Amino acid sequence: MKHTLLLTCLLVLISIQLNAQSVGLVLSGGGAKGMAHIAVIRVLEENNIPIDYIAGTSIGAIVGGLYAAGYSPDEMEELFKSDDFYFWSTGKIQREYRYYFKRPEPTPAWIQLRVAKKEEKVKLLPPTNIIPAGQMDFAFMELTAATNAACNYNFDNLMVPYFCIAADVNNSKAVMLRNGDLGSAMRASMTVPLYFKPIEIDGNLLFDGGLLNNFPTREMKETYKPDIIIGHKVANGPKEADQDDVLTQIANMVMRPTDFEISPEDGILLETTFDDVSLLDFQKIDEVMQRGEKTAKASIEKIKDLIDRRVSQEEIQEKRSKFNAQKPQLFFQNIQVEGVSDPMQRKFIIQSMKHNYNVVSLSTLKTEYFKLIADEHLKSIRPLTRYNPETGYFDLHLKVEPEKKVDISIGGNLSTKPINQGFASFNFRSYQSRAYTLNSNLYFGRFYSSVKFGGRIDYPTRLPFYLSANFTLNRWDYFSSSTELFFEDVRPPYIIQDESNFRLETGFPMGLHSKFYAGMAYSGATDEYYQTDIFNKEDTPDKTTFDAFVSQVGLENNSLNYKQYATEGAFRFINLKYVVGQENHVPGSTAQSRIKKETNHNYFQLQAYSLRHYKLSKNITLGTHVEGVLSSKDFFQTYRASMLSAPGFAPTPHSKSLFISHFHANNYFAGGLKAIFNFNQAMHLRIEGYGFVPIYEALPTSDLTAVESTEFIDNYYLQGMASLVYQTGVGPVSLSLNYYEKENSNLYLTLNFGYILFNKRGL
Repeated sequence: MKHTLLLTCLLVLISIQLNAQSVGLVLSGGGAKGMAHIAVIRVLEENNIPIDYIAGTSIGAIVGGLYAAGYSPDEMEELFKSDDFYFWSTGKIQREYRYYFKRPEPTPAWIQLRVAKKEEKVKLLPPTNIIPAGQMDFAFMELTAATNAACNYNFDNLMVPYFCIAADVNNSKAVMLRNGDLGSAMRASMTVPLYFKPIEIDGNLLFDGGLLNNFPTREMKETYKPDIIIGHKVANGPKEADQDDVLTQIANMVMRPTDFEISPEDGILLETTFDDVSLLDFQKIDEVMQRGEKTAKASIEKIKDLIDRRVSQEEIQEKRSKFNAQKPQLFFQNIQVEGVSDPMQRKFIIQSMKHNYNVVSLSTLKTEYFKLIADEHLKSIRPLTRYNPETGYFDLHLKVEPEKKVDISIGGNLSTKPINQGFASFNFRSYQSRAYTLNSNLYFGRFYSSVKFGGRIDYPTRLPFYLSANFTLNRWDYFSSSTELFFEDVRPPYIIQDESNFRLETGFPMGLHSKFYAGMAYSGATDEYYQTDIFNKEDTPDKTTFDAFVSQVGLENNSLNYKQYATEGAFRFINLKYVVGQENHVPGSTAQSRIKKETNHNYFQLQAYSLRHYKLSKNITLGTHVEGVLSSKDFFQTYRASMLSAPGFAPTPHSKSLFISHFHANNYFAGGLKAIFNFNQAMHLRIEGYGFVPIYEALPTSDLTAVESTEFIDNYYLQGMASLVYQTGVGPVSLSLNYYEKENSNLYLTLNFGYILFNKRGL
């Protein structure tokens, strides 16, 4: 009897000891390869293997942090596959949050260089990060604010106790993050240098933990003292990178040599190897997770032999539900702003967020946050939250970094056709109860050159509005070329357009994507041209000048994702102009008449435009383009001058570099369709076809003047483009075949890097 009782007690003690067996999971960094961690966690859960503690570095910190915060493997997979993840991992702004009112006039800029004065020296500061931080900072706040409240900012109180590793590069030491803001900790641990902007925690500037410790098994053992450690490694050894392989260079820099060994008495190491997945290949999630699942299943029997304790999926889900039930809803009350010296600007930021409401919802806060992100005067805004248990609401703390007062941008377009151009701009900003921006730019090239000086004042009133003034000089040289498809024999220009303008404008927002504007302008335009396509070097061109005053009102709506080769969003506007001016014509040697003439013109012009994209599937988008012009404008003295002064239809980038009379008219309708085939988020093929219909077509007469056709909609003209486009992040690379229904050359094959964009005309 005594022996039986003793044996029973011994068995109970053994059982208690087995049940007390604790397990720590350690997840390595490795960029997109780390999505395999999700599959490993899923296999462990499906086999009832407990996870009592979790730790990670970089992507391992994100997966581990989300799991500790109560996200299931299915929810994490859904998050990584979502459009939201694509946007916050690339820094791009979702269509519903693109604030058009603050968007500056588009330019062909590639990169921005900030100018700073340090130690009495002026320095040019290159971009510190490729991917803008605004999306990511808000996403981490949104994902973890309620979790912070539930764990009271102590990571040991999460559903699963957790820590992650970041790198303090100033002091060359790894930092273990176990408390504070969970989103900031995860964000710091995965901040890959050059890609993402570092963040400051407790006065330390932190980068990706993989710089110093990519696999914190020793820290797991010392901190939580688990009986068994399961480690999952996805980081490959360093590969030899050539001079142009930036991704591999960065990967080698981040994933420094780390001790990935786990001794048999401490636990087991799982390793998933990848040869064809780079740092940011998040679109390969299915393939990556399949390999992670294969790794875990291949070792699951060894894991079961090591770990006798079991936790059912029902118990895990009950634990997860219990923790998630402690998370309060995201409503925000008090807002504080740090980093802004001007009290009016600080007040404006707070009012922009709250709009005099006592409590603000997450959806409202997000909309207003991205409005502020669009402000050129603010470099970054990092939102941090603190839960107030007395009120039941969150307090929001905004760490604002004002933009440098001075910056220089460079860009342009490189082309196989004679439309190469360089671009440089200089901008100065100041904020003194209202926002001031002074800007100037310079375009230089054989086809187009321009210089602009201007400024804008933004008034942060209840209904924001702006006043702007710009002075611009423009020049276009249109070349006569041979009919060959691949090679062009460029002859002297047969049309030169010089134009100067001074524009005054005011406007205010109408919703997120729209603005109303009104303005007036003076335009002085001079066109030099030959009235025939056959001319000699000794010939002198005709010269037509048109000095005009313009007043206009308009409404614009813009939510496009790119300023050129957009693949989603819309751009629509309606504009009414009244123009009064004087035309002067001086005949050249190819003119039939030698009489100089002056003519006064005044007319109304109404223009409407609509470009929209419809996503038919994940990889296919349909675009529609419709526009039209109605005006009371008379013809100028010559047919060519009439066409040069008439509105033109140029729906593709290359068409903006040609002058084709068939696609100009004082009154017309035009439109077309485009099919966009997305290979991935950066590369696509687009096929576009358009038709142009003049309402009463202008026809040349025998004396080279213009006469209106007597037939209503008597003719139409076609153009189209097929283009393979890759968006590099600094500008698009495009290989395009363009077709135009016209005399001589119909097909143009072009390879471009950059943007075909111009400063605005006065008209």
